[in-house]
Amino acid sequence: MAEPTPRRNEPRLRPAPLLFEPAEAAADPEHFFDLESIEDPRTLLTRATELTQAFRAAADRAMEFQAIAAAQLADPRRFDRLTSADLAERAEWTEDYARRMVEFGRDLMRGAETEGRTPVDPR
Repeated sequence: MAEPTPRRNEPRLRPAPLLFEPAEAAADPEHFFDLESIEDPRTLLTRATELTQAFRAAADRAMEFQAIAAAQLADPRRFDRLTSADLAERAEWTEDYARRMVEFGRDLMRGAETEGRTPVDPR
């Protein structure tokens, strides 16, 4: 099963595979990663838990990439930098949340630099 997204000095674990669905299965609103076909409740609980953890890990990682992008776009050294209001509008955030995401992204980038990695490390 997948582990929650680690923070800072913990090694990053990969989430469980989501197993992409064929287009015809995805078109069926009752179909969800073949969970509806699992009859054994133990197996269903295990697979549903794996999917839940995988989605959480993916959402956490995507948010980190959002924060890094926001910090890069708001960098005062950029001639085309975006303001918090511009970021908020583009990402459909509040302006306050955009400011916090920029700070979070800067923290992530500083952490990556001190660990000797590039700021965007997809591990």
